[in-house]
Amino acid sequence: MTLLCHTYLQKILMSFSSLFSKLFGDLKGTVRNLKVIFNEFPGGAKGFELMAMFCYDNGRTMITPSNIFLLNCAAHFLEMDGNGSSRHSLIDQTEKSLEGINFWTWSELLEALKQCQDLLPATKSSVMLQCILDCLIGRIALPSIASPHTCSSDSSSFQFSCDTSIDSLKSSSSQLTWWFEDLLFLNVDLIDKLIKTMVSLKVNHATIYKFLFYYHKSRCIGAATAEKCKITEVVINLISLLDRSSLSCKGLFEIYRVALGLRISKFYRNNLESLMGSQLDQATIDYLLAPSPHRRAYYYDVNLVLRLVQAFLLEGGSLSFTSRLKKVTNLLDSYLVEV
Repeated sequence: MTLLCHTYLQKILMSFSSLFSKLFGDLKGTVRNLKVIFNEFPGGAKGFELMAMFCYDNGRTMITPSNIFLLNCAAHFLEMDGNGSSRHSLIDQTEKSLEGINFWTWSELLEALKQCQDLLPATKSSVMLQCILDCLIGRIALPSIASPHTCSSDSSSFQFSCDTSIDSLKSSSSQLTWWFEDLLFLNVDLIDKLIKTMVSLKVNHATIYKFLFYYHKSRCIGAATAEKCKITEVVINLISLLDRSSLSCKGLFEIYRVALGLRISKFYRNNLESLMGSQLDQATIDYLLAPSPHRRAYYYDVNLVLRLVQAFLLEGGSLSFTSRLKKVTNLLDSYLVEV
C-alpha cells in the first residue's frame, strides 16, 4: 500500500504511532509530501482508513465487533501503543472493547471471527482470537439455549440476536446442531483451533464428532484435491482426540472412503483405521467389503479387515468387551462367507 503524507498528516500520525514517530522523526527539515510504502498492511486501504479516522477523531472512533480485529491488527502494525505524544493507545482501546464480548450477538461473534480469519496471519493478538472462540463455544455449550435466534426477556450476561423467526427452532436433535451451518466458513486451521478448545472445555464429544463429520462432508464438495487432503488429515487428527464411545462407525468408514481416493499419508490412514477398528462391533458386512488396493489381483481388501480386527482387539479390557467380541466374531463369519 502506497501512502502520500503531507505535513499535517505526518504530525497527526506521529502523535498516535510510535512507528511513524520513528520514520518521520529521523527526517531532517520539513518534508511537505512524503511517500510511504507498506507491504501487507492489515486490511489494505480499508484498514488504513479506519486507523486514520481514529487518529483524526482524536481516539474517539467507535470500536465495534465489525472493526475491532482490523483496528487491532493495524494498531500493532503501526505500534500504536500510546508511547507517542498522544495518550490514546489504539491497542489498549481495542483490547478494552473486547471486555464487552459477552453482550455481542451471535451474528456479531461470527462477523468478528470471519474478520479475524481474513486477517490471519497478520493478526498479532492470539489472545483476542482465543477470547472470541471461548465466547462462541460458551454460547454453543449453554444447555438452556436452543439457538441464538431464541429471544429471551431476562437481562442475563448473554444477549442473543433475534434476526430470524421462532419457527427456526426444530427438534431436540437439531437444537444441538443449530450452529453447524454457521461455522462452515471457517478454514481448516481455525477449525483445528476451535475443536481443540472445545475438547479442553469439555464440550460433548458426540456433538463435536457430528460437527467434524458434517464439516468434512460439506467442505470437501467441490474442493481441490490438495484442500480435500488437508481437510481430511486435520479432521482425522481431531477425531482421534475424542472418546471412542462418541464415534460413529458409519461416519468413520465414509471418511475412510474419501481418504482412499485422496491417498493421504500413511500416518493419518493408520490413525483412521485404528479408530474404525475400535468401533468394529458397530459395523455391518457392507462396511467391510472394501475394494482391493489398485493393481492387486484380489477383489476385496482382506488385509484391511485384518488390520481392523487387530485394532479392535487392542481396545479390549472393558467389561462389555466380551459381548462386543461376539458381535465382531459373527461379523467375520458373515464376511468369510461373502468373500
